[in-house]
Amino acid sequence: MPKMKTKRGAAKRFKIRAGGTVKRGQAFKRHILTKKTTKNKRQLRGATNVHPADVPSIRAMMPYA
Repeated sequence: MPKMKTKRGAAKRFKIRAGGTVKRGQAFKRHILTKKTTKNKRQLRGATNVHPADVPSIRAMMPYA
């Protein structure tokens, strides 16, 4: 059997942590930042977890992660 391929777009966007949760970057911090408040931009820093309902589909896209 051939190997399963990893979806490269998913591999660039998500990392699977040691505990099994999936890490993702925050959205809405790329452009049009002048109208967003400083508090809003500050709270968009860093990474967060993917919602548990979406984890199975991400694991299917990254079979070897």
